[in-house]
Amino acid sequence: MRFLRFVVIVAVVLGGLFVGADRWAVGYAENQLAEKIQSRQGLAGGVEVDIHGFPFLTQALSHELEQVDLKLTDVDVTADGRKTRLSQLDAAFHDVKLNSSYTGGSAKRAEGTALISYADLTKASQTGATLTYGGQPGKLKVTASVDFLGRTLTRSVISTVELVDGKAGSGGGKTVRVHADSVPGEGIPGIESAIRKRTDFDRRIDDGLPAGLKLSALTSDEAGVHLTLTGTDVSLAGS
Repeated sequence: MRFLRFVVIVAVVLGGLFVGADRWAVGYAENQLAEKIQSRQGLAGGVEVDIHGFPFLTQALSHELEQVDLKLTDVDVTADGRKTRLSQLDAAFHDVKLNSSYTGGSAKRAEGTALISYADLTKASQTGATLTYGGQPGKLKVTASVDFLGRTLTRSVISTVELVDGKAGSGGGKTVRVHADSVPGEGIPGIESAIRKRTDFDRRIDDGLPAGLKLSALTSDEAGVHLTLTGTDVSLAGS
């Protein structure tokens, strides 16, 4: 009985040491990966990494991780050559294969969401218009001033924000389009086109997302425009 009790105690102690070592290792790996992503992406904000699965050490030895979650804040992406900021980007990477140096890897598949605030979307428009929530999902209120025939006209329109296919051969489905549903013409020839030059725009996101992660859908609410992201063979840090 004493020997059995001794074996149980030793097993518990060793198990506790293993769990402790495993949790320290996963914490260290999360911090190192976060620093790598921060450096590679050139992020203005922060990075949080959460590695799933237990035990971590056996996953690390095989260079394969079940799932890695990322939470990025203040991500600068390029939209038609101009910087556009995503307030937040959350992504889950599944079946991650680590490289030999453990500094990065690639995931078989990934999905996530990103948020563009109305303040940042207003900056991205580059038209001088102000964009706010339009009262229902997928709708924006766009307010702009137009100088027309010696008069300054300020008009607000309800616009649809949607994801449309990109140029042929570019991968498609990466252009965010804001288009007014209707524009009051007031019976003046040319007024509608003048207002649309201020309220309507396309912005293609070309760079800044993890390689392989693409826009697949979007909608809007009071917080801003929410982007849905999906991809296969997605790069994670310095793969």
